[in-house]
Amino acid sequence: MVLEFVNGGELFDRIAIKGKLSEQEGRRLFQQLIDGVSYCHEKGVYHRDLKPENVLVDRKGNIKISDFGLSALPQHLGNDGLLHTTCGSPNYIAPEVLQNRGYDGSLSDIWSCGVILYIMLVGYLPFDDRNIVVLYQKIFKGDTQIPKCLSPGAQDLLQRILEPNPMKRITMAEIKVHEWFQKDYVPVVPLDNDDEDSQLDVVLPVKEEINQSPGDKTTHQINAFQLIGMASSLDLSGFFEEEDVSQRKTRFTTTHIPKDLFDKIERSASEMGFQVQRGHGKLKLTRNYTGTKNSKNPASFLVYTEVFELGPSLYVVELKKSHGDPALYRQLCERIGTDLGVLTMEEIFGTRPVADDLVNLDSRSATPLVAL
Repeated sequence: MVLEFVNGGELFDRIAIKGKLSEQEGRRLFQQLIDGVSYCHEKGVYHRDLKPENVLVDRKGNIKISDFGLSALPQHLGNDGLLHTTCGSPNYIAPEVLQNRGYDGSLSDIWSCGVILYIMLVGYLPFDDRNIVVLYQKIFKGDTQIPKCLSPGAQDLLQRILEPNPMKRITMAEIKVHEWFQKDYVPVVPLDNDDEDSQLDVVLPVKEEINQSPGDKTTHQINAFQLIGMASSLDLSGFFEEEDVSQRKTRFTTTHIPKDLFDKIERSASEMGFQVQRGHGKLKLTRNYTGTKNSKNPASFLVYTEVFELGPSLYVVELKKSHGDPALYRQLCERIGTDLGVLTMEEIFGTRPVADDLVNLDSRSATPLVAL
């Protein structure tokens, strides 16, 4: 497993060295923290153990949220839509988590973020006591003093976050529009597949040809490590997804040039009733079921097609289903495979050893397209 190296240490150490941070620096780090945590919430992930020791700082002074060992996923929600596992670090845990009556993971994470903000600006914990029972009593009551030396905006935001009643506590959306938070705020834009949807909506028209000039790359080059990582036997998503990887992701190698690939895939998809949008090095294929016009609706069908360059005149084509009917996805792959002269669908969707994949890549058989 390869992880990003964050060499700036923990936020805890950064605060310990300085005693406390200025409001300007604390606000910048808090803005990044809120952007990161709200992104997790949008994906249905609740951290549940946010504290300065679990917030890392990189060389540029930007934060990285770590240690998701206690995090909760949508399947962990009870029938009432709430979480029920009592967990977290004592000084940072929200009062409702201690009540054993169920809690909203988003609101409990917001409380922990508020404790982190308090520590950054003040230099010590808002709730602390050697006796754990007394500590929890303070947390239940929201018994803390917010120093008057902080700006009025900072005081107001801390009071609204460290509200012991979760129903009255400020939400993520309200934090982001708070006057103190908004100062010098530059939202962090995540780069993931869901964002491709908005990116593709504003790029090239459907029929606009892709420029093949050297200055306009339409494919992404990949190295040996990325290639090996594409092998289905190394895909760990099966641990987290109910759907088998073969039902949502298919790759081929081909010697067709990208322009021909995109033209043929677009033609095949269009003839099957799909809407096609072109971007730089990728296509978005959508199809709405009867009665819906919203491509973001879970009932609709969405596939991203991307081309990666392995070497001179050798490319990998990836068909990745974001959501939709697996049977329709298989039909689409079969149609594209037939039109491109690919191997049989049993060979495409069947499981083969990684060594066989690499041998086929090296041999460049007469078949123009090989399943990866």
